[in-house]
Amino acid sequence: MAGDKRPCMYWDYIKIEELLSLQSGQAADETGVSNDEVRFIVVHQIDELWMKLILRELEEARNLFRLDYVPESSLASASAALRRVAQIFELAGNHFKLMETMRTQDYLRFRDKLFPASGFQSGQMREIEILLGLTVDKRVPLGEEESFEAALYEADGSPSKSLERVSKRRAEGPSLKEVVYRWLYRTPIHGSSPSSPGDDGVVTGFVADFLERLEAGQKKRMSDSLESQALTEGDQDRLRGRYEAELVSARKFLEAKEIEDPDKAHRTRRLRAAILFIDSNRQLPLLSWPCEIVDDLIAAEQSMLIFRQRHARMVERVIGRRVGTGGSAGVEYLDRTALELRVFEEIWATRTMLMNPDHAPPVQKAEYYGLNSG
Repeated sequence: MAGDKRPCMYWDYIKIEELLSLQSGQAADETGVSNDEVRFIVVHQIDELWMKLILRELEEARNLFRLDYVPESSLASASAALRRVAQIFELAGNHFKLMETMRTQDYLRFRDKLFPASGFQSGQMREIEILLGLTVDKRVPLGEEESFEAALYEADGSPSKSLERVSKRRAEGPSLKEVVYRWLYRTPIHGSSPSSPGDDGVVTGFVADFLERLEAGQKKRMSDSLESQALTEGDQDRLRGRYEAELVSARKFLEAKEIEDPDKAHRTRRLRAAILFIDSNRQLPLLSWPCEIVDDLIAAEQSMLIFRQRHARMVERVIGRRVGTGGSAGVEYLDRTALELRVFEEIWATRTMLMNPDHAPPVQKAEYYGLNSG
């Protein structure tokens, strides 16, 4: 009966007793476990709880963008979810301040207990990477294993619960990157959508105009730099080389020259042009939400990268550059994950090409992007 329902007490709702009994590591209880070790356990447990929240936020955003038509009313929710992801990673990174209060010798008193455990075995972090859209070819290997999943087996070779969750995540469907990129791909460029007659010509024209203006701006900046700086002939050649390499890279990127498959190259060219068009025309009302989403994606990934960097500096401060408990290269591995891993590569790359709005290609059919556009 409804009247027999037990009153909700704080300690029952939060599961306080169960929660406070989980900090003994592999010991039967906390008797004899040092404050440093309990602190170490608590911080990592909190990190895993933060990751649980991140996964829920990413799922919400992914599910909104996987719709064939994404209503503007849903974009505020997706934006809020991505902003929360950024905030959670920032909070998690701040925990390393507490870890850094532990002296090296204090950590070494219990570190040997951890072998062969490693943060690499965090199934939830691997789930986050999968849900974001990190592909296998972009991963930084822990060691010599053929797959990152090799680290998620139990010591006896049986699959762990973490491996089961990761495998399920890989099989469940598209990543956030896939669905957001499909949405961005559909962005009207100069009023033309992918289904519009002559869309390819419109996109090609926008890219060609942009590259022409980019090259003119680069030549002027290079000329100004050479005139204003007392450089040796060798330095001048190096400076010219940098500007020229930047132009070559921009052209290759916008023309998707690195992709051999014609259909994939065509779709990638339009996606990259769409992101560039959005970022170049932030003043247009119809592009305000796409601009916000692009910024939120960058903010979320940047916060994750800073978390990785913060982790690396904490480890280096506490134990230096010794081999990790899981057999990794330790700080070197952590640094590589922060420096090399990028999920939303097209958005990051576009930031290198953006120019002064006064010099960017003028928007054709600007009325299409007004608040009352049909």
